[in-house]
Amino acid sequence: MLTINVTESDDIQSAINKLDSTNGGHIVIKSGQHLTGPLELISNLTLTLEAGAIIKFKDDPMLYPPVWTRWEGIECYAMHPLLYAANKRNIEINGSGIIDGSGSNWWKKFKIIETTNRTLPQETYERRLAQLNPDYKTRTGGGGRPSTQYLRPPLVQFWTCHDIVLDGITLKNSPFWTLHMVYSKNITIKHTTFSNPADAINTDAMDIDSSENVIVSHCLLDVGDDGVTLKSGSGKDGLRINLPTKNVKVTDCRILSSHGGIAIGSETAAGISGVEVSNCVFEGTRRGIRLKSRRTRGGTIKDIKLTNLKMDACWCPISLEQYFAPGVLPNEEATVLSEGPQPVDETTPHIQNIEIKDITATNVRATAAFIVGLPEAPIQHVTIENFNWSLANKADLLPTEYAEETGGRFHDTSRDIKTINVNNLSINGNRLG
Repeated sequence: MLTINVTESDDIQSAINKLDSTNGGHIVIKSGQHLTGPLELISNLTLTLEAGAIIKFKDDPMLYPPVWTRWEGIECYAMHPLLYAANKRNIEINGSGIIDGSGSNWWKKFKIIETTNRTLPQETYERRLAQLNPDYKTRTGGGGRPSTQYLRPPLVQFWTCHDIVLDGITLKNSPFWTLHMVYSKNITIKHTTFSNPADAINTDAMDIDSSENVIVSHCLLDVGDDGVTLKSGSGKDGLRINLPTKNVKVTDCRILSSHGGIAIGSETAAGISGVEVSNCVFEGTRRGIRLKSRRTRGGTIKDIKLTNLKMDACWCPISLEQYFAPGVLPNEEATVLSEGPQPVDETTPHIQNIEIKDITATNVRATAAFIVGLPEAPIQHVTIENFNWSLANKADLLPTEYAEETGGRFHDTSRDIKTINVNNLSINGNRLG
């Protein structure tokens, strides 16, 4: 195997391109800061970041031209991921170095968009995406405001790749989602640190998106949105692609700041199943277990097992809900968030066959559990065993609406276990629905 050592004065992409002609090889990023624009990986590549090595990406949006990708569950043109592999195989990124997305200016720009409530493209890099995405004005999303076409890039994206390993590195300061795996399989993520500020919006640690056979172990997650996140496309576009996420195992991870530690959804169109999570610790995480969807998203979350989890100072240890409100368009609110039954069709989401066992949650700050289904599609067959929880001190309690973002619906003063529209629910041996 050919090995190329890359120093601060060398160009990383040139080194990658050189190995492409030899069917792959090994690149060693030496200690120091390596400032770069977007990078594209090749097959049969090992990328090692030595101690003290930092790959730091430039934060100019014009450097990241449009590529066809999936953004918040819908295929479209968006900005080129910072570190990108498309239709590649046999890639390992290892070592003790850092991949830094220089996210600060990206987050500041998005906060201005939110503060001014801007809903349409304005900058040159937004307008060039708008020209390629003619439906942008009506595109639904999560919290990323796709109508602005400020489609920030993920730090790392694997698109239709297989046999991928991440081992030991640190991913930090991502403009958007940190590690995005799309239509990919056979992925191992171990001993990896994900670090974004708690207020860096939409900076999920990892998004396993219409992908399968993924193992996550011994990772540290401390980010500004969801942690280990599983998705499978949104609404009719996700149904069109119809690639589920399945066979995912997560074990021995530590999750700090995160909106949802183990988050499944809200993009659920092609279904998510065969997920096992065990032996994880959550400290100050907003919601520990978070399964979420809503009308128009479609798909079924099923066959999920979560065991031996320890949580401290979480807002809500267990949340299973079908009224996830962020990103709902104004003209959708009356039906998508209606408390009354709506017609069932292919875009109606379902949650069923969930097993949660051996959960210890101390210093709960809002609500012990929030389990709220749709009247036309109740959450079904949920078993929660050996769930032990205690509330935080009065001074540390938060309003109960912090349990989950449902557009202000279903919250009252109870801090116990909230259940609505649930069938065949058992908690600690008691049948509640």
